Amino acid sequence: MNIIEVKKLNFSYGDIPILEDVSFAIKKGDMVALIGPNGSGKTTLVKNIIGLLKPKSGEILINGEKADDYIDKIGYVPQRFEFDRNTPITLNEFLSLEKCGKDGHDCKNIDAYLEKVDLTAYKNKRLSSLSGGQFQRAMIARALLHEKEILIFDEPSTGIDLAGEKTVYDLISLANKENKVTCLIVSHDLSVVSSFTKKVICINKKIVCQGTPNKIINPKTLEKLYGVKIGLYHSH
Repeated sequence: MNIIEVKKLNFSYGDIPILEDVSFAIKKGDMVALIGPNGSGKTTLVKNIIGLLKPKSGEILINGEKADDYIDKIGYVPQRFEFDRNTPITLNEFLSLEKCGKDGHDCKNIDAYLEKVDLTAYKNKRLSSLSGGQFQRAMIARALLHEKEILIFDEPSTGIDLAGEKTVYDLISLANKENKVTCLIVSHDLSVVSSFTKKVICINKKIVCQGTPNKIINPKTLEKLYGVKIGLYHSH
């Protein structure tokens, strides 16, 4: 069953086309990667799916419904989250703002997920005191707090060291496997794409290709996507 369907989506900033006739589907419970060069429309596509932007034409369906009617069931971690660093709010208060509407489900998972992202010691510290990497881990915890049906991550390891990066993707993978949460991950890290995802969608304004990592992650296909020869190396 498809949980996300994008049909002939077009989006422009003014007269500049960003997405052109984009169509794809994601099955319920899948872990999917969205890859493409800088400026290819990945973040714009994600923002259309979660309703922050409106398409010029085309359709987005979530579980067969209009995306606008489903937004509270989607968790989203942006690549960058801007806020006034003078705001006197603690990490615990920030996470408490995230609601899912289920009875008795409000803040019960905060301590557990702070521990999983190694931020327990920062629970009552101001949000502004966190480093970039710590704040990104806090955003991961925020997305995982409640039983969302879809989680969307835009470069979730931004600002996180290599050890922390594995922890982040392990957490996402755990949510996908244990809770059958559908995950869409924007990533430049092809080793992550190969290790964690079941499907890869390649975009450069248009859909260039899509399929399993074994089919997509090869020099010929990546040259088609990025326009240059790509060397593949094993990560350690």
